[in-house]
Amino acid sequence: MFKKIGVLGAGTMGNGIANVISKNDIQVIMVDIDKDNLEKGYQSIQKSFNRSVKKERMTESEKEDALKKITISTEMESLSDVDLVIEAAVENLETKKGIFAKLDKIVKDDSILSTNTSALSITEIATVTERKDKVIGIHFFNPVPMMKLVEVIRAAETSDTCYNKVSEFINSINKEAVKVNEAPGFVVNRILIPMINEAVYILQESVASAEDIDLAMKLGANHPIGPLALADLIGLDVCLAIMETLHQELGEDKYRPCPLLRKKVRAKQLGRKTNRGFYNY
Repeated sequence: MFKKIGVLGAGTMGNGIANVISKNDIQVIMVDIDKDNLEKGYQSIQKSFNRSVKKERMTESEKEDALKKITISTEMESLSDVDLVIEAAVENLETKKGIFAKLDKIVKDDSILSTNTSALSITEIATVTERKDKVIGIHFFNPVPMMKLVEVIRAAETSDTCYNKVSEFINSINKEAVKVNEAPGFVVNRILIPMINEAVYILQESVASAEDIDLAMKLGANHPIGPLALADLIGLDVCLAIMETLHQELGEDKYRPCPLLRKKVRAKQLGRKTNRGFYNY
């Protein structure tokens, strides 16, 4: 099993992934080229652990143990001896391809390269590497410490050995691995994001208020959170990026992003991370 794992990106997803892995017998190196973002990500992990201690979900000793397993760095070269890299950078195909091309030259020949992409083609990301059989999707959900599901996505040339090792690893860190063959949006986002997009259309058409749309889905469909509040949690920029991927890849108008969603993103009203989206925070 993996002894040392690199997490590339210290944002919400990256620090959440590092948080979860560090609670196991695994060393974690969290890398981000932005020093401020890296320190903010590490502080987020510390705050999460402090809350867990306060709520008696972990002891002070377990917290200190987990923190000792985390190393932070602004240098991608620090990932040279890891067994697995989980990339959690911005949701942009060309950016990810650039990262994977560099990682391919840095990490050990037998290391696995994975991406936490929400919807992008892992097969295309793998094309820039010399280890296409060792490239895979590991899609965690936000908030990572709380969400049990992880989609393990097989690209066109992912080997059975790689696929099985990653699935076993996910189950070993107390998550549930769902095996997926690559397709646009995978499973959850293929279903979820178009539903959110439709809720935005309903809001745009003044059929109902944001509050009533969310209340209707909570009480009428037994959803724990309404689609617009969920969009704010995910990030409206992420929702738009996934809708654009679905629209482009599948070529059907039913996946056309709602103009209001695009307008919100252009206005930098991205949800909770900017304190304003469909709601104010």
